[in-house]
Amino acid sequence: MKKIILTAIAVFAFATGYSQEEGKFRVGLDFGYTIPSNGGGGVLLSIEPKYNLKDNMNVGLRIGAAAMVRDLNRNGESTSAKISANGSYVGTYDYYFNNSGGSFVPYVGGGVGYYSIANVEFDDVNSSTETVGLDATGKFGGLLRGGFEWGKFRMGLEYNLVPKSTLQDVSGAEVGTIANSYLGIHLGFYLGGGKWNK
Repeated sequence: MKKIILTAIAVFAFATGYSQEEGKFRVGLDFGYTIPSNGGGGVLLSIEPKYNLKDNMNVGLRIGAAAMVRDLNRNGESTSAKISANGSYVGTYDYYFNNSGGSFVPYVGGGVGYYSIANVEFDDVNSSTETVGLDATGKFGGLLRGGFEWGKFRMGLEYNLVPKSTLQDVSGAEVGTIANSYLGIHLGFYLGGGKWNK
């Protein structure tokens, strides 16, 4: 089944041509794996509508979710935390190196926006589970990214720079910190945008 789905996506990508034409809109969908800065892992999903300012640059809004299990530091001790999905709303800019006019096009980009931070649960030293609140429901942060597009496929790395959160117990006392930054490795595809121009 997995081979059939990948084959169908490949046929669709090459049948519809290469996108990126000035003045056109496009929408990307990415799936991937996350690596939190202090350990752990998870999955990510994002959708990103974009407008092509020029044949080699665009602006967009990445709407994403990342579900992760992360390591945290609680009163000097490290433990694993269960995290529900964090959301992000990030304005983006990408620059494409498409001088050759070919189908393989590297890109670099970045963005700034709002990251909603999920609640955290972790096991304490008594093996009971307690819910811990964060110092804020969200943070302003940014991302740096790079990768390549080949036909309608897109593959890349992105580093999401999100400030740390303070963990508080039910009484409001600080019990540690948790890093919110993470690396994302993603694979996706996009629709629309016109054709690559030389």
